[in-house]
Amino acid sequence: MPAVVDKNECTGCGVCADVCPTEAITVKDVAMVNAEECTDCGACVDECPTGAISLEE
Repeated sequence: MPAVVDKNECTGCGVCADVCPTEAITVKDVAMVNAEECTDCGACVDECPTGAISLEE
């Protein structure tokens, strides 16, 4: 399952997009994950400073 962004917690800092190896994340006001490109690697989860990203179960 792809990563999920809690839009209430996301600050739009872009760290997740910077570490995503498949470039599945874009950031405008908040991060958005392209589910078709996300490989569930968890890199974004580990690097998000606000804990706004999780992997769906």
